[in-house]
Amino acid sequence: MCGFTRKQSTEHYMKTNRTYSILISLIVALGGFLMGFDASVISGVIKFVSIEFDLTPGQHGFAVASLTLTSTIAMLFAGPLSDRFGRKRVLLTAASLFFISAIYSALSPNYINLVIARMIGGLGVGSALIVPPMYIAEIAPPKQRGRLVSFNQLNIVIGLSVAFFTNYLILRMGESGTSLAQSMNLEENNWRWMLSIESIPAIIYFGFLFFVPESPRWLAMQGQSEKAVNVLARFENETKARESLASILDSLKQENTKNKLPLKELFKPAMKFVLTIGIVIGILQQITGINAVFFYAPMIFEQTGIGTDASFVNAVIIGLTNLIFTIVAIIFVDRLGRKPLLIFGLIGIAVSMFILTASFKQATYTLDEQSITALSNHEEYSNFSAISNLSGQEFTNDVAFKKALATVLDSKTIKTYESEILKACIHINVWLVLAGIIAFVASFAVSLGPVMWILLSELFPDRLRGLAISFVGVLNSAVSFTVQQLFPWELSNIGNAGTYFLFGIFAVAGLVYVYLKLPETKGKSLEELEQSLVGK
Repeated sequence: MCGFTRKQSTEHYMKTNRTYSILISLIVALGGFLMGFDASVISGVIKFVSIEFDLTPGQHGFAVASLTLTSTIAMLFAGPLSDRFGRKRVLLTAASLFFISAIYSALSPNYINLVIARMIGGLGVGSALIVPPMYIAEIAPPKQRGRLVSFNQLNIVIGLSVAFFTNYLILRMGESGTSLAQSMNLEENNWRWMLSIESIPAIIYFGFLFFVPESPRWLAMQGQSEKAVNVLARFENETKARESLASILDSLKQENTKNKLPLKELFKPAMKFVLTIGIVIGILQQITGINAVFFYAPMIFEQTGIGTDASFVNAVIIGLTNLIFTIVAIIFVDRLGRKPLLIFGLIGIAVSMFILTASFKQATYTLDEQSITALSNHEEYSNFSAISNLSGQEFTNDVAFKKALATVLDSKTIKTYESEILKACIHINVWLVLAGIIAFVASFAVSLGPVMWILLSELFPDRLRGLAISFVGVLNSAVSFTVQQLFPWELSNIGNAGTYFLFGIFAVAGLVYVYLKLPETKGKSLEELEQSLVGK
């Protein structure tokens, strides 16, 4: 009976530790929620901002990409700063930056102020991309590490989904004409309300972080071994906690962790194998076009002619797809492994992009007399009489059609009513486009989305992990910035079909690399991975 009682007590203790690990991981990963929300809320905002501030295509792209520019800078310093001041302090600072950015963005009187506000948010985004997965990897038992680190990616996609939904909700409320909507001036200031909502989760995150202990690995790096054991004992029993501390200290004993490591440490021959993997996966995650889809989702759907409201609805569907398949990845990442998920996902990404390429390649654009009359006679479209010059002409690609449109209408009119114009003239298989984008997002969410951050938290040795993740994160963010900045230009100059074809080619190249070079890391401790991969 006593033995049975002890067994029950042990099981209860293990469950309690496991629950605490999950709880702390979820709190820390709320930074991912704010990152996802802050990044994707611009997808609903940018059309209205572009019209109100009369943005050029270059300004349009930079309004979206400016956040990523400063997040790239933040990634460069987030890891080293967390090594110096602690993971927790960096996360508290990030929460504060998210709050400031949300309020400042919503109150911005002009384009310059909006960009500055977004760039402040980018500093929080960079920190939220780097530090939470690092922290979670440092507290998680090896068998749970993949799943717990994935919480950050899960929260990123929840944030993306919530931003899509709140954008749509505010859009619909603004159009409702209710007394509440009128009192809040939702229709005229819809984009400002979209941006301001982020201040609420930022405050919640800041408060919850006070219940999070400091990373035991960081405490060990600072020579605070007893504090490290006390923290580890909250996640596992005391015996295992001391074993874990001994393992941590063993991996750190050759280094003076109080000195800042130079970047050249990453480029030593022993690091070549793991650094190459990190760089390739970091670039591949963004160069296949995920942030073009997330940050311009309504704009992409408007290119099919379905209208503004339907475009926002489809953006919500994309967000939910991303969420569902990220959960699938979390369930299977420690069962199937990192490499199988990447291979499966990259195949799906490539196929999806080629479907989108074919769909837009077959699209035609024709304005018949009925459509022109409907547009020209509408009270709001008084400038549309010149569009009759395009009557009866058929265009076989979107670039040629938009260039012709620019010869008869001014740029502001085109920006304001592009959705209505496309709806009147495009002939395309809308359902195939929707299916292609959903398949793309699902494939990304089950593979490159969460798996990249898991791999980055596993590949690098303890003494270089912060520096290495920051370095790869900078490259990842730089590619993301480039994709976001160029996407409007690509649509204008090489068209939808050419843009998606490029993304598909990059996915095929990545698939070949992953199949030939990527090792499997599931189920191994960080110390085992360091011994087997570093110097390979």
